[in-house]
Amino acid sequence: MSGRRRSALAAGWRILRALVHVLRGLWIIRSEFGKLTPEATDLLVREWTRQMLGILGVTLQVRGTPPVHGPLLVVANHISWLDILVMNAARPSHFVSKADVKAWPVIGALVTGAGTLYIERESRRDAMRVVHKMAEHLRGGDILAVFPEGTTGDGQTLLPFHANLIQAAIAAEAPVLPVGLSYVDPVHGRRHDAPLFIGDTTLLQSLWNTLRATDVVAVVHYGEPQRAQGRDRRTWAQNLRDAVTALREG
Repeated sequence: MSGRRRSALAAGWRILRALVHVLRGLWIIRSEFGKLTPEATDLLVREWTRQMLGILGVTLQVRGTPPVHGPLLVVANHISWLDILVMNAARPSHFVSKADVKAWPVIGALVTGAGTLYIERESRRDAMRVVHKMAEHLRGGDILAVFPEGTTGDGQTLLPFHANLIQAAIAAEAPVLPVGLSYVDPVHGRRHDAPLFIGDTTLLQSLWNTLRATDVVAVVHYGEPQRAQGRDRRTWAQNLRDAVTALREG
């Protein structure tokens, strides 16, 4: 992690600003969502998340071309609780996430209100339910986003991709877009550890580390969309993992 850090007082002030922004986000979800077109809703989500990144002191860098419309399944590596905010700031989509995210303080309410689909990863029956639901959304032209590793990694190596969720794209005959995520120190170009959310690190510790850092750049690197072209879900999942690895390192 970079040695440059904000004071605890400065980080505390950012927490207060973030909480106010979260309350504004919850109000927007309850008062505006459902009344607006999907395009207008996406614009609100994008602007709100970009403002939140600014409050947190995180700079967004987008490489490649963000998708314009669905149907599309976006697959990315998973490093931090920050990933959803970063990806929505680049291009909003509906996420598929593990069910315990729903219980996260504050963030859970936001991502639930934004239309996240939750999955009990330990339940095979629930996994199939979510795959069918994903396929319905894809057939309807939605952009969905998943983290096929199933949990957060250390930002250096990717865990194996779970192939079950890729089945939704096969069933809906929808393309899949690989995306590489990374957090870097812009001065030295090295990986930044502040946003990491792994092992014994709690959500609050990871949030505090991010708030204390002065130089976090979040990189979202879009690849090229792929179609199944006869591949089964396991083969396709491995190919997508290779693509995400190359984008994350590129």
